Amino acid sequence: MNGPAEGDTAPDFTLETKDGAVSLAQFAGKTLVLYFYPKDDTPGCTREAQDFTALAGEFAQAGVAVIGVSKDSVKRHTSFAAKYDLAIPLGSDPEGAVIAAYGSWVEKSLYGRQYMGIDRSTFLVQDGVVKKIWRKVKVANHAAQVLAAAKAL
Repeated sequence: MNGPAEGDTAPDFTLETKDGAVSLAQFAGKTLVLYFYPKDDTPGCTREAQDFTALAGEFAQAGVAVIGVSKDSVKRHTSFAAKYDLAIPLGSDPEGAVIAAYGSWVEKSLYGRQYMGIDRSTFLVQDGVVKKIWRKVKVANHAAQVLAAAKAL
């Protein structure tokens, strides 16, 4: 699995959101949670986005930005966010370049069939450096664990 390790410089990115482009440079001197998820409007991904939204105020209070990333289009992200009243920006990476740069494009297996897909993973980045990585994330309590880690920086 490629991608950064804890302590590495975070791979640069620019992603489109419904509110315009966001890039790593915008978070210089700040703390950012970048979480990758497989697909909008699926049960686990919806729950994860709702959990981060529920804690959005606490993340903001701690000075931490949160961005969710998938291959879904900005149009699909906008519908997903509206449907569930999500309060976090969702970045669109249709080509998967950012997902791959973070090592989150991996071989998966379902019913014995191998395929490539997005590893549910989260990166805590402070001033451009990867401070903590969660891979193969289980959704339950994940947003709260990330918030605790961010507050501990």
